[in-house]
Amino acid sequence: MGLTAAVVLAAALGALAASALLVGAVLAYVARPKPRVVAVVMALGSGLLIGSVAYDLVEDARITLPVPAIACWLLAGATVFVLGSRLISRLGRRGRSGGYGGSGETDDADDADDSALPIVLGSALDGVPEWMVLGMSLVHGGVSIPLLVGIALSNLPEGIAGANGLRAKGWPARRTLGLWAIVVAVSAVAAGLSNQLVASDDRPVVRTPLARAACALLARITDTMIPESYAIERWWTGLLVVAGFCGSLLLASALG
Repeated sequence: MGLTAAVVLAAALGALAASALLVGAVLAYVARPKPRVVAVVMALGSGLLIGSVAYDLVEDARITLPVPAIACWLLAGATVFVLGSRLISRLGRRGRSGGYGGSGETDDADDADDSALPIVLGSALDGVPEWMVLGMSLVHGGVSIPLLVGIALSNLPEGIAGANGLRAKGWPARRTLGLWAIVVAVSAVAAGLSNQLVASDDRPVVRTPLARAACALLARITDTMIPESYAIERWWTGLLVVAGFCGSLLLASALG
């Protein structure tokens, strides 16, 4: 596959995974799914992503990096993600005042005055490791289906949460969908650029972003997805996460 074709494919995969944000926004305005349904999706997506990080992304990083270097880059990626998440959280509650499956209404008057900026920035930050992983993993033999499914499942509740927050602020559906469409477009461009960056240079130091992105993805799972799923689903969350992990293994085995 030529460089141009690979970049286009990476961009298409980035857009495909991010399009779940749009689906989530539509559901928030039209179907308004129950919190428990969204929590189940989130827990399953967490398990799928954990499996992909462990068996796909880290293994790919080991092709060009020794294990101690991988560990250092994993910690670096998680640190950047956590610090960035904390910075953005100071701008607002990232549109999750009502939870992933909640109505998006809030009893705090200050929340009602929040702008859409924290919601968009929070979703963009969550998507950074995903864009990088999708773009760069094509260089190492292709994107795994469990990874792609896991990212899509994680973006679905993200889209619902953000749309709930915007809907509570009085945003019409068309405006909210337009905002998520911009995020999808940025995701496509970022995934394509990530692929081009890695494919244009074979030095191991250029491939280290894959390890950083993998652990940033893992930090996102533990920072937001599993805690918010547990807040709703409680005792079944662990079983659902393990079920998602098993699904990742089964998909990888069936397609490998």
